[in-house]
Amino acid sequence: FQRGQWFAQGKDMPVVLIFGADPLLPVIGGTEFPWGMSEWESIGGFKGGPIEVIHGEVTGLPFPADAEIVVEGFVSHDRTDIEGPFAEFTGYYGSGAHAEPVINVEAIYYRNEPILHGLLTNGRPPRDRVGRRIDFRAFLRSAQIWHQLELVGIPDIRGVYCHPAGGARMWLVVSLKQRYVGHAKQALAVASQMHTGAFMGRYVIAVDEDVDPTYDYDVLWALSTRSDPANDIDMLRRTWSGPLDPQVPFEAKQFCYTSRALIDACVPFEQKGKYAPTARFDREMVKRLKARYFQNT
Repeated sequence: FQRGQWFAQGKDMPVVLIFGADPLLPVIGGTEFPWGMSEWESIGGFKGGPIEVIHGEVTGLPFPADAEIVVEGFVSHDRTDIEGPFAEFTGYYGSGAHAEPVINVEAIYYRNEPILHGLLTNGRPPRDRVGRRIDFRAFLRSAQIWHQLELVGIPDIRGVYCHPAGGARMWLVVSLKQRYVGHAKQALAVASQMHTGAFMGRYVIAVDEDVDPTYDYDVLWALSTRSDPANDIDMLRRTWSGPLDPQVPFEAKQFCYTSRALIDACVPFEQKGKYAPTARFDREMVKRLKARYFQNT
């Protein structure tokens, strides 16, 4: 958006590239904060004080004083070069090689022996580590969606999780304590179309409060035993997606829309109290068994 405004005036856009800065920068920069909210101020809020910055000698733009390497220059409005393809958070190459504006570098600031860190974007961990991937975007986006659900008045949300297997976007689970008929459907519809949950979504699943939304087995168990495909899966068509979505055909990248599945994996509200009881050990019995076992070992 900002680049387009500069280019529309036939001007190069000033820019700074930051390497090896506080990890909060990519964390906050990759999170859907409300429009108009300052990311600098948000980072300062997390750290409990203002961020010390230096203003570039060429562009005047601020950058963190403790960054390891900073490149300062201008994005050209009339000169391009080929870049890509890049591995993306979906586990695929997001696009092929294509022309993008080049940056004319005017200044470089650096520390000797800089310490750099990176973010692995490949969406699939090694096979022997499936289920162990930790993605900061999953936690931040989950918290934001939970907050936004409560802001619009959806009651008794007990948990939200944007699963890393879906790039913290395409697989969203909402746990709730059902209060009325349609409560789960309401949460599904709102979560799928609110600001944080709408972009590049795919599957939104609602589960009861006894299901841990972060635990895959629990979610799949609820999906298998509490949902009826004919009655509990709704579709939203022509929903907002993005060019990195591998489901969007190349010829449709300009528009970027897909569909959304809303899956109610909750016990039907009218059957609560009558549904097949969950088979589990009584907590007091487990406590007595553990006490006897450890007493005899």
